[in-house]
Amino acid sequence: MDIVFLRDLRIDAVIGIYGWERRVRQTLVFDLEMSADVTRAAASDRIEDTLNYKAVAKRLIEYVGDSDFQLVETLAERCAAIIREEFDVRWVRLTLNKKGAVRGASDVGVIIERGERS
Repeated sequence: MDIVFLRDLRIDAVIGIYGWERRVRQTLVFDLEMSADVTRAAASDRIEDTLNYKAVAKRLIEYVGDSDFQLVETLAERCAAIIREEFDVRWVRLTLNKKGAVRGASDVGVIIERGERS
């Protein structure tokens, strides 16, 4: 299995359970690892033959930017489903980081894996 990845994808969104969080946009940071077979793309050198990470990023920027979930867990699950369903990805590992959410911690969030790695 090959892996196509995106790291440090920053998207502003409404997220959180507290009243003040519902009134502001916070920057969320995504790291993605997605299964892919890059053999055909490597042979053809054509974007149509690979997982287009720019298209994945654009779709997530649109979706997350328009969302207003309370929990990062819910948002992570929905984003993983979009990646798997819309981009035909068998396995995804998604890290969603809500920086600054806990005083004294630089990072806080969730890491989920969906699908089969093989």
